[in-house]
Amino acid sequence: MKDASDQIGSFAYGAVSRGSKLAAALLMTTGLAHAESVTIAALGDSLTAGYGLAQGDGFVPQLQGWLQAQGADVVVMNAGVSGDTTAGGLSRAAWTLTPDVDAMIVALGGNDFLRGLDPAVSKANLDGILAAGQDAGVDMLLVGLSVGSNYGLDYKQEFEGMYRDLAVKYDVPLYPDFASGLRAASGMQEGMSEFLQPDGIHPNTEGVSVIVAAMGPAVLKLIANVR
Repeated sequence: MKDASDQIGSFAYGAVSRGSKLAAALLMTTGLAHAESVTIAALGDSLTAGYGLAQGDGFVPQLQGWLQAQGADVVVMNAGVSGDTTAGGLSRAAWTLTPDVDAMIVALGGNDFLRGLDPAVSKANLDGILAAGQDAGVDMLLVGLSVGSNYGLDYKQEFEGMYRDLAVKYDVPLYPDFASGLRAASGMQEGMSEFLQPDGIHPNTEGVSVIVAAMGPAVLKLIANVR
């Protein structure tokens, strides 16, 4: 992708018998019960893939490091492909969702916008990705984009609106804008240059850190929601 862009689910706890509570307590005290590591697939484009950055500086390794620093036992898989559209993401969704994957971050659409693709087509592709995730029984976080008005206000509204519509349809949390952390940190669009690579499009190492710190809490809630 070449152009960057909180709601959460909640646990429902069932009633637990007094005996079950005692058994659980015994297991915890004897060290026989422990939380298993959560594996998250980050399905995206160049923003996810870490375009132009050293191996450890991209979105996925920085996100994993941030989450682990918060105490999460998590592995984040890099399923980002530079230049990928929502159609490419859809073609990769099935084999990305291996049995080891517990949750998925879906962060696609930027290249669709850059190419001026019909938002209805992009929406259908994202719909297919979310349907695949639902069929696989994984928890998901949909990441949207705030885009320019290059193709007119109607296009912008339809494009940004597709993320909200799909989040409601599949009852998944939405992180509305991938680049919201950068926008907040810079205070204005023009001030984002310090967080971008020389191409003026992709975030640099510091920019990724800002993005991760802003998005991280939403991903922590995704992890907490994993069944």
